[in-house]
Amino acid sequence: MSGGVITGIRIAHDTASVDAIEAACDPDQRRLVEQLLAHEGVSEAFCLQTCNRAEAYVVTPDEAAGRAALEPRVSELPTAAVRWTGHEESLRHLLRVAAGLESLVLGEDQIIGQFREAYADARDAGAIGTILEDALLKAIHVGERARTETAINEGVVSLGSAAVALAAAERPLEDATVLVIGAGEMGTLAAQSLDRRDLERLLVANRTLSRAEHVASEVSVDAEAVPLAALSTTIDSADVVITATGSAEPILDPALLEASGETLVIDIAKPRDVHPESDAVEGVVVRDLDDLETVTERTEARRAAAAREVESMIDRELDHLIGQFKRKQADEVIGAMYEGAEMAKRQELSTALSKLESQGGLSDKQRETVEAMADALVSQLLAAPTHSLREAAAEDDWETINTAIQLFDPEFETGAVGSPGGVDPAEATMPPEVAARLKDD
Repeated sequence: MSGGVITGIRIAHDTASVDAIEAACDPDQRRLVEQLLAHEGVSEAFCLQTCNRAEAYVVTPDEAAGRAALEPRVSELPTAAVRWTGHEESLRHLLRVAAGLESLVLGEDQIIGQFREAYADARDAGAIGTILEDALLKAIHVGERARTETAINEGVVSLGSAAVALAAAERPLEDATVLVIGAGEMGTLAAQSLDRRDLERLLVANRTLSRAEHVASEVSVDAEAVPLAALSTTIDSADVVITATGSAEPILDPALLEASGETLVIDIAKPRDVHPESDAVEGVVVRDLDDLETVTERTEARRAAAAREVESMIDRELDHLIGQFKRKQADEVIGAMYEGAEMAKRQELSTALSKLESQGGLSDKQRETVEAMADALVSQLLAAPTHSLREAAAEDDWETINTAIQLFDPEFETGAVGSPGGVDPAEATMPPEVAARLKDD
């Protein structure tokens, strides 16, 4: 019998540094899913890894087992960088992630594709069961609705995407070579926004080359990582430069830019990456944070309104998802109870009828009476626990539900309850009124 609850962890841009996120990621996302699935008590697993987040979810009999399975993944990370989520919080968070509400760029489109890929990886690893299947497909559905029914992914509200929008307004980006300097938060956002443009080439420069390589690998355009020390030989090939490092001193000065030719430089760093006198270099146009204000203001209010629409959408869809989960959990346990009771009833009824037959036989009417009595006993004995399980599901009493799952698991060993091979669940008898109630619910 399937069952259990979701436990999740996330190490994301809102709580963790880039280094912490990198440390939490595994180069092989599917391998990580398989490792989690192999942990004792884990029946389902899902992982989502991007340059801005590392998240993992498992389905276990209870939250304690889920924490035990996930703890090794984050044991060496700063406590403040890790967020734990229980069942319902995990469901809500997954819906928010797919809708783009948890992204650095509000409503950005790339995450929905990454979400689908992560779902496919987990499914191919055999790690998706009934609980995560419903949750992940609902999240993808909400993500698609958010982008088609609201304006959540229109315009720009981050400095990285604003820089790209400004560049596109001043220079054609089609067939252009763009150099992004810095592979931190803003540089990553700029690279992601440029991925939607038909560039000829994207260059990502960073002091730590591995970080630049990671950002370059996350985009679909032709991209190359270069060390920051190579700027003097790289910048002359760029038509547009977007710089966003954490340097305390300018990294671009007039001497470096003199050989660059016609170049648009957009500086979104604080403090500035570009020396104030660089704008005087012939052919070089420098834009800074002040020039970006009007770009972000145009869509900030509209996206905020769209985000509120998406939040309401998530509330409604989450209610449906949780209600569906509760019904499934209760129905599985109730079905298992009747299945187990039916197996016992059949065995005892067969024994009793055999004894009565040996003592002079039974008429058809007498046989029907005995069988009806056995059915009535099963119905009456299970009426109270059926009602209790329905109430437990409605009141989020997962401890009672999961205890019942273990108590009434129908996967008996051969010969259990006197049955030579068990009973097919489809053959289990459930009183008509119970079956009707399950169907109506």
